[in-house]
Amino acid sequence: MQFLSEEMSGHLKNSSWIRKMFEAGIELRKEFGDENVYDFSLGNPDLPPPAKVKETLHKIADGILDPFSLGYMPNGGYVEFREALAAKLSKEQGVSIPMSNVIATCGAAGGLNVFFRTALDKGDKVLVPAPYFMEYNFYTSNFGGKLVPVKSKDFTFELDVEAIKAAITPECRALILNSPNNPTGQIYSRREISELAAVLLAKSEEYGRPIYLISDEPYRFLNYDNMDIPSLFELYPYSVVIGSYSKSLSLAGERIGYIAVNLAIGADAAPLMGGLIMSNRILGFVNAPALAQKILIDCIDEEVDMNVYLKRRNAMAEVLDRAGIEYTMPKGAFYFFPKAPGGDEGRFMDALVRNHVLAVPGVGFGCPGYFRMTFCVSEDVIYRASDAICKAASECKN
Repeated sequence: MQFLSEEMSGHLKNSSWIRKMFEAGIELRKEFGDENVYDFSLGNPDLPPPAKVKETLHKIADGILDPFSLGYMPNGGYVEFREALAAKLSKEQGVSIPMSNVIATCGAAGGLNVFFRTALDKGDKVLVPAPYFMEYNFYTSNFGGKLVPVKSKDFTFELDVEAIKAAITPECRALILNSPNNPTGQIYSRREISELAAVLLAKSEEYGRPIYLISDEPYRFLNYDNMDIPSLFELYPYSVVIGSYSKSLSLAGERIGYIAVNLAIGADAAPLMGGLIMSNRILGFVNAPALAQKILIDCIDEEVDMNVYLKRRNAMAEVLDRAGIEYTMPKGAFYFFPKAPGGDEGRFMDALVRNHVLAVPGVGFGCPGYFRMTFCVSEDVIYRASDAICKAASECKN
């Protein structure tokens, strides 16, 4: 008797490595205790939100900011939040973005689903540089689309613009860029994006419909080396920015995000925004969380201390160097994506688990032979895991 669709059964099979890590972690903690298990598997921000967030919550509860109310709101979000968001994004993106071109969503994941519900027809293709965040597969297939990974340059994970160009067909409707990137920490350069934009613009004109360039930006603030993070709005007319405050404010559980549409789209921007606002409602999200929007009105310029993550990045680099593991230093986000010692990340994952360390194999990100380790854990945990990581690496090199 079949209880699940074939598509969902396939999704569950493809995500089995996630369940395996969860299950391994539970069993290891039961047997050896929390302090003896080193979990680098999930990108779950562990820093507390900035102090102003707590202060703002008190002001909301006491009716100091405005009368306490959590009733229905416009489907695009509270006007005050959209105004604050438009002002913030205008500074980030270097172009003027009116309130009418931004909406509040249930996190960046909700924003991506809203966009694909609005823009995709059945059979449309969405390109993404690989390695990539695995859930993009689900977000596109939710609405009849097909994700098409295009391999990035090996080890450095820079964009392979020629490979992307070769993968574009008339069915291509969008391309997702995630910069800083999960899982690699790569930040794509202005040169790379400019070359990509020229390709997409030429193909859009050839096919007679725009290929959207989607910038998925929840890690924008985690930029360790003061790199230039180019604004897609400056470089490509058919661009959309989607992001969240899950990482910058450590509000992952509040699911607060946004979509911003480039004014350069022109006359088509208004109907696109109308479709996005309608999708925001009919998908069942109804609205982004009311409390989170009210918090952001007062705290939109706040951020957690990036220097904490910077120190952790450097600590993990020390540990990987000691283990003789090859990697490209992440420029942003909070992940390393090193080569698996011996080349078989499945074997290395097993060796790590035997040594009480949890990570994620690269195959889940469309890039076998590598693995992902997050550094949103304390420096103490990173350093205490050093011997275990060295031992696992040694087992796989022999």
